[in-house]
Amino acid sequence: MPSGVRRGVNGLRESGSSGDLDRALLRVRRRVDPKAALSHETALDIYDVSDLIPDRYHVTVPQARRIRRADNAAYVVHEGVLAPGQVTWWEQMRVVTLAAAIEQCLGFGTPAYLLRQAIGRGAAKGWLRHADRARLAERMERERG
Repeated sequence: MPSGVRRGVNGLRESGSSGDLDRALLRVRRRVDPKAALSHETALDIYDVSDLIPDRYHVTVPQARRIRRADNAAYVVHEGVLAPGQVTWWEQMRVVTLAAAIEQCLGFGTPAYLLRQAIGRGAAKGWLRHADRARLAERMERERG
């Protein structure tokens, strides 16, 4: 069990690369914004709800903190305001909730079959409320067929 899990998020992936994620988020938080959170496909990987293996770290920062240049190809920096209910903690790092990650990935273009896996497995693990599962599944069908 990860040592830094908070607010009832238990059973998340114990990543051998959590040290890499630690360093990645620390760099973004120091250089850009302390409210940065791991997001999108990186969050899906952390929750271990699909077969997705992201090739870059996805981080969301507040819109007010625009980044003018990307100084590292290992990151995909997304701009957006995260509500308090959309963020939780994993290994002492901010990460978006599973529902928020799936929502972000719908807009990002993550393949539909991986998002269907995430919805199904997330619900089975108890990380998606029934209302969120229904809303996300309906949006998947509407937007992706």
